[in-house]
Amino acid sequence: MSSTPDFTKGGGLLPTIVQDAITSKVLMLGYMNQEAYQKTMAEKVVTFFSRSKNRLWTKGETSGNFLHVVEVLLDCDADTLLVKALPTGPICHTGADTCFAEKNSFNLNFLNYLTNLIASRKFSSPETSYTARLFAEGINKIAQKVGEEAIELIIEAKDNNRHLFLNEAADLLFHFLVLLEAKSVSLEEVIQVLQQRHK
Repeated sequence: MSSTPDFTKGGGLLPTIVQDAITSKVLMLGYMNQEAYQKTMAEKVVTFFSRSKNRLWTKGETSGNFLHVVEVLLDCDADTLLVKALPTGPICHTGADTCFAEKNSFNLNFLNYLTNLIASRKFSSPETSYTARLFAEGINKIAQKVGEEAIELIIEAKDNNRHLFLNEAADLLFHFLVLLEAKSVSLEEVIQVLQQRHK
């Protein structure tokens, strides 16, 4: 498979699908020529070739709702691009979150983003990152935090304060993900165990 887009196809324009890097929702479809592609790769902000304006067009140049590039993938025929990006606001000119009238809200895919972020913090300074500090303190401290958060969640479960319960649940989930990373175990592996039990 080629790692270079083939701009000889489609009259020099390649269809470009933009997907939210966190939620995996498809945000829009645009077209890139070679110049738009190079500008996008250099500036890490999505730029298309506008067929109606007949010029380069950076998404958000008028609205301020830019698409910040996380990753660019090329399909097997080297003639379609998939851009994973972080939007700074609604994408559609109608004001909708996506050009397909879908709500672009956080869902379980956010866990993928969070697990990757946690993994990257292993290499951050403990002085600037709480997560890095946990990794620096070692497995015993991380396991202790999971235990503490589990107890706090149990306590909140006995009361009727939904806000506090949700916050303690989030704390427990976060520290559990840190523990998985510290043990070099992926969330996917845990899910696979659940799937095997379900059969």
